[in-house]
Amino acid sequence: MSSTKRSGFEALAQGATKASLYPQEALLAVKQRNNQLRIGIPKENSEQENRVALTPEAVGLLVANGHQVSVEAGAGLTAKYPDNEYSEAGAKIAYSHQEVFEEDVVLKVEPPTLEEIGYMKHGKTLLSALQIGNQSPEYIEALKRHKITAIAFELIEDKVGSMPAVRAMSEIAGSTVMLIAAEYLSSVNGGMGIILGGITGVPPTKVLILGAGTVGEFAARAALGLGAEIQIFDNHIYKLRRIKHMLGQQVYTSTVDPMTLGDTLKSADVVIGAVRAEKGRNRYLVTEEMVQQMREGSIIIDVSIDQGGCIETSQLTTHKNPIFKSHGVIHYCVPNIASRVARTATRAFSNIFTPMLIQAGEVGGLAEMIFAQYWFMRGVYTYSGHLVNGSVARKLNMQHKDIELFRVARNA
Repeated sequence: MSSTKRSGFEALAQGATKASLYPQEALLAVKQRNNQLRIGIPKENSEQENRVALTPEAVGLLVANGHQVSVEAGAGLTAKYPDNEYSEAGAKIAYSHQEVFEEDVVLKVEPPTLEEIGYMKHGKTLLSALQIGNQSPEYIEALKRHKITAIAFELIEDKVGSMPAVRAMSEIAGSTVMLIAAEYLSSVNGGMGIILGGITGVPPTKVLILGAGTVGEFAARAALGLGAEIQIFDNHIYKLRRIKHMLGQQVYTSTVDPMTLGDTLKSADVVIGAVRAEKGRNRYLVTEEMVQQMREGSIIIDVSIDQGGCIETSQLTTHKNPIFKSHGVIHYCVPNIASRVARTATRAFSNIFTPMLIQAGEVGGLAEMIFAQYWFMRGVYTYSGHLVNGSVARKLNMQHKDIELFRVARNA
């Protein structure tokens, strides 16, 4: 049998065919650099506000991820974070209040004033509290004129449907109210002269908690830890079941029956109002007549005062003048309790905002984040010159566009 000798070209072609079947080396696609965020952190000017949005450590992490952070001089002093700590973390220290509002993203605790909104460049982003109870149509119109994308951090949800900023501040408020109660039950502050809790041979302090949410839960934990006797009222049975489960022990719980509540108030040493408003302003669970029946020198702390309060005799107070007496009962009605522990609250905010901002950079910016993450979109209330939150629109009696329309338009 004779064999035909292959030409050099044929051998080369066959070798190339075989080689094509082997795994081939290729350059790995390199992910594009994160979209850089330019973040401005202004100094809070409200006398009630001691917190700042980010700690120096959080700023350092953002800078390490390629973002630029501008911090107004003195912004962290009330939370005991000096300027040099921010500077060493990589932040630029701005000596003009207006300058930080000119950044692409303004990160603030309190809502900006109308004057501060005027400092912002058109089309930029605001991430702050909304505090809808204190706002007006004029405020929303100012945001719309500047085409500000305004995001209320108290409306932002996480992936399981809870509100992380509200939860964090509620935990702080719930833990702090017992310290406040102990302070004003003291004889030196005109209180009843009793210890919050109890000691051997002396009956424990009686604490009544209105509301079985996060504030109520953490207030109950603190009170139980001190040895107080607690009673919890709420109109939602599932919340009462939940709080008993979370506390891990049997405690007195009840729905809000006026007769039972009135009798309990007569012997209470401390009353905590922690009922969140539902579909508008809170209704009063404790009437003035009930307060008249309370013991002289007892104390009411109305944590829900920022939403109108749940006790009829409550009136807004400040950190400088935190209490007043009505019918012999001490009332503490400061709306911003978390600001009493500004450093702790600032760290809590940083734990929420830092991962959020890093993730926004990874997806291409806050505008992209709004439509990439539904839970983040829940916090948006103005976008591209329009009011886009239905609840805010109904509260202020304004027209709005559903933000879902903008999502559809982007995907069309």
